[in-house]
Amino acid sequence: MDFFIPSSRGSEKGDLKWWQLSLIGVGCTIGTGFFLGSAIGIKLTGPSIVISFILAAVGTYIVYYFLAKMTAEDPQKGSFCYYADKAYGRWAGFSCGWNYWSSNILIMGSQLTALSILSRFWFPNVPLWVFATVYTVLALIVVGTGNKGFDKVENLLAVIKTAAIIMFIILAFAALIGWIHGDGNHPGLPSTRNELFPEGFRGFWTSLIYAYYAYGGIEVIGLMAMRLKNKEDAPKAGITMLILLAVIYIISLGLAVYMAEYGAFNDKESPFVTALDKYHLAFLPHILNGAIIVAGFSTMTASLFGITELLVTMADSGDAPAMFSKKLKKWKSLPFYSLVLATIGLIASIITALLLPNKIYEYITTAAGILILFNWLFIIISALKNLKLKIWGKSLAVMGIGLIIAAVSGTLMEKSIRPGFYVSLLLFAVIGVVAVIMHMKVWKNENPAR
Repeated sequence: MDFFIPSSRGSEKGDLKWWQLSLIGVGCTIGTGFFLGSAIGIKLTGPSIVISFILAAVGTYIVYYFLAKMTAEDPQKGSFCYYADKAYGRWAGFSCGWNYWSSNILIMGSQLTALSILSRFWFPNVPLWVFATVYTVLALIVVGTGNKGFDKVENLLAVIKTAAIIMFIILAFAALIGWIHGDGNHPGLPSTRNELFPEGFRGFWTSLIYAYYAYGGIEVIGLMAMRLKNKEDAPKAGITMLILLAVIYIISLGLAVYMAEYGAFNDKESPFVTALDKYHLAFLPHILNGAIIVAGFSTMTASLFGITELLVTMADSGDAPAMFSKKLKKWKSLPFYSLVLATIGLIASIITALLLPNKIYEYITTAAGILILFNWLFIIISALKNLKLKIWGKSLAVMGIGLIIAAVSGTLMEKSIRPGFYVSLLLFAVIGVVAVIMHMKVWKNENPAR
């Protein structure tokens, strides 16, 4: 059953080495979800945010383990959506694809809103819509350059983002050993359960969604795994990426909560600026603000690239209107109508965010995070059916499902982010209803062999 027909965009021969895919993965992953979303997580749970990120790293590894295993056994351009279709039928592939599209529209909207607000740090009098327009045009240009242009930009941005986090780690250690003068009165390591979990188990439970959100991006790696020179290197590329992310995430957040009281963190400022606030480093807010903008733009561009790639293959398979697979005559690699639809969705998301600026970042981040986890759940349950798993593999799957359910259900525990859960549920329900209608009106009359 051919669910996805390979598109003609870019190279199909495989031009990436495994370490290049790992670097692109880092570029696609580190975004405002880490630089800003982690601050929300710290507010919710305090120093135990480090444990949240460790659990999220384990859960992310499990998801990628199964995705890479299916990719190695049956390489397909449609990646996780193809495997869902193969395991459970067309409704699953259709739902998976449009769920991924919706989640990334929300991600792009949240990133773009954050970028516009952060840019006013230097230009306070410029309207937000001007920045939003500029960043949207820049992202469209990057995606329009095709695979090679996208790779180069993401590799460069990945280096900048990672360097910013490493810079904070170095500065934090320098401050702690006295090389940088300032107020050295830090809360330090928590010595009691109440210090580790100041908001109790409920706060810790709620924070899981923000830890998971910071690791979101492996879907793009799954979609790009077809471009590896050696497809069997997909597991190595993903594991290297996750180890790098987990190490820098956990060390940097550990230093942040060691150096500042958890009540000092807020979603309008990077936790790393908060942690070094008492050292009065005038250059730091400017550098980290620039790094967050780079991170957000990188993630937004990666999301745009991912959904345009996927929508083309969905159109080829009949799970989206055929027009979305058409290319411009002058630029044969550019899926014009797919980009137009993404841009319309992005504009709608931005308008909503700008009209409701106070809590919308938390709402959109929560909703996007939950929709991502729905896709990750699809990956695990697809692997249960597509792969011949032994007891260890099945145990990993159960653990991964449990961690995902814990992260999603935790959003119900906190009133301030609960609306994000309802938004994600509404979008998922709409996709489900459309899938049912498609099954009744179209798919059941088709040739099962496709």
